[in-house]
Amino acid sequence: MEHESVKIMWENYTSLIGNSETCNQDTYGVWHFCDNENDANELAELVVKGIKKATASLFESYSFENECIPKEGNLNIIINWDGVAKCIIKTINVELVPYKDVTEEFAASEGEGDKSLNYWRNCHWDYFSREMQEIGKEPSEDMIVVCEKFEVVYV
Repeated sequence: MEHESVKIMWENYTSLIGNSETCNQDTYGVWHFCDNENDANELAELVVKGIKKATASLFESYSFENECIPKEGNLNIIINWDGVAKCIIKTINVELVPYKDVTEEFAASEGEGDKSLNYWRNCHWDYFSREMQEIGKEPSEDMIVVCEKFEVVYV
């Protein structure tokens, strides 16, 4: 069941932008980062603070879940682990990149840890390995990463 704060945040946002007919409940996603409470809450706060401006996910996961990859212009409500709405982001760029080719610039835009590519590779390898295991596949340096950059449009 969706937390009441999600509905309130969306209503406040659509009121602010003029309640466009193109902005209804079907035009946004609701999700949290990562697969554990600590990281989900910490990463949501990094977004709110303007430090985290990108996220990475596995292309294989979208295929497995039969979901569409993010597209430029997508709106998403970022929630914490408990489902409380923290902000609304808008996707501004999406690139499909092999894990081994993710750049230092992208790693820094994720805003995590020391913002280095080495930090990014270590923590994302662990996370992506868990995801690949869940879908019955082995992680590899060639696995495709969905590199998504976004901007906060509402807090």
